[in-house]
Amino acid sequence: MAIAIAIAIAAVVVGVLAALGYAARRHWIDAVLALVAGVALAGTVGEFSLPGEAGATQMVDAADPPRTLAGVRTLRLAGDGLRAAEWGDLPARPLDWNKPDTPAIDLDFPRTIALGRVFTLRVHRSWSAPGRLQLLAENGQVLAEAKGDTGLAVQWLPPVAERLVLKARLLDAAGKVVDEGPVPFTVTDPAPLQVRGRFGAPSFDLRVLDDLLAASGAVIDWQVELGKGLERAETARAEMDKPELEIVDAAWFERAGAASRDALLARVAGGTRLLVLGANARDASTWARSVKLPLAPQPANKTIGTVLPMASAGLNPSGDRAGEWIGKDGLWTRDWKDGRIAWLGLGDWHRHAIAQPRQLALWWQDVLDHLGVQRRADVAWLDPEEMPLPQRRLAICARGVSGTVTVAELKQTLAWQRRPEHVDAACVAVWPAASGWLHLQTGTNDGQVYVYAPGDWPLWQRSERRAATAQYAARTPAPVAPGTRPLPVWPFGVVFALAMLSLWWRERR
Repeated sequence: MAIAIAIAIAAVVVGVLAALGYAARRHWIDAVLALVAGVALAGTVGEFSLPGEAGATQMVDAADPPRTLAGVRTLRLAGDGLRAAEWGDLPARPLDWNKPDTPAIDLDFPRTIALGRVFTLRVHRSWSAPGRLQLLAENGQVLAEAKGDTGLAVQWLPPVAERLVLKARLLDAAGKVVDEGPVPFTVTDPAPLQVRGRFGAPSFDLRVLDDLLAASGAVIDWQVELGKGLERAETARAEMDKPELEIVDAAWFERAGAASRDALLARVAGGTRLLVLGANARDASTWARSVKLPLAPQPANKTIGTVLPMASAGLNPSGDRAGEWIGKDGLWTRDWKDGRIAWLGLGDWHRHAIAQPRQLALWWQDVLDHLGVQRRADVAWLDPEEMPLPQRRLAICARGVSGTVTVAELKQTLAWQRRPEHVDAACVAVWPAASGWLHLQTGTNDGQVYVYAPGDWPLWQRSERRAATAQYAARTPAPVAPGTRPLPVWPFGVVFALAMLSLWWRERR
């Protein structure tokens, strides 16, 4: 702006000097033309403004989103708004919009789960009223049902590894369908978890835990001290270079030498997960020094847990928060550099192995989830940021990928590209032609993305558009203040050209 003003001043000065030169020779008309040309040139390059608002207000039509906002000052919107991809194509403008109060829902469910894990579908409603949520098989059979006044959730255990498109419907108290649509997800064969266990004393709990891990297909390296100089060992069936999970009991850790403890904690710091079975802990000072875990004696015969009550360990943290440790229901966890440590202050879970085997397996899976135990994958496909729909742009992103990705249904091969909002991932953009599965292939890794039909889950689509619209409104600049309407440039350019042509004609005459 300062440079433009300086050029405008220089133009006026040149015009004044030229006018003075013509006036000295008594060429009065030429002097006036020179002065007019200088002022017109200053108006052309000076970027001056006039009072009043700049630009117009445009009404946004969700069925035909604007492709450019040139000359538009503000936007006005009625309804739920646009999708995130559509808002992302538009520059920031102040938005006049009031969020509708009509019903909307949000769905939450995993797009990929491992066989043996429970599939959970959650529905969050924008209103409170009695209702039902049903999960149905492809033939219409009800697999699970939940009732409630607010949030609803249903669970189902897939029997085999396969790609599924179930159906769910939300009903009101009278049994009328409020919203419904497909629920697509993929059940995969679980990758074998690599587990190393070191224990200072045998127990029925260890036997049950060993059986549960073996049933899940885990690769186990297991050593249990049976007495002085006597131990039972279970050698891993495959090479174990870097286990995802290490399990020790408190007795082994307390008797281990400083070098063994330091080596174990160093592996945890490098990213391994460590689970400590604290039922046989005896030396509280060891845990306070080594992992900063404050332990206190617990009352005899104390039980912990609601779903599966279990005996409390003799030493446990006094509350749910113990320094860096955060706990609930007998499990305390903390980060340890790149890894994580969990203290399980419970015992006697073997009592549930016969009467409630499924609940016990799910409880152990929950323990491992809190610890963050998972098999490392070369490629991680990210869930789409919004519901994929036909003829709408869809961003597909993944971590650990390079080169190209092939979309068989679209007969396209695209190059992975970096995006600023995904610093650790790469993405491609596609326009699905129809609803159904999109199969993706990058190198030796494959993935799937399900494209919904335009009529699927109207209330969920409504919620996504509202969220995207609110996000766009939050990033727009403040309205332009009065007095900043730019002065039109073209009239000054015309006057400058006419003045210079007139001077040229008079000089030639």
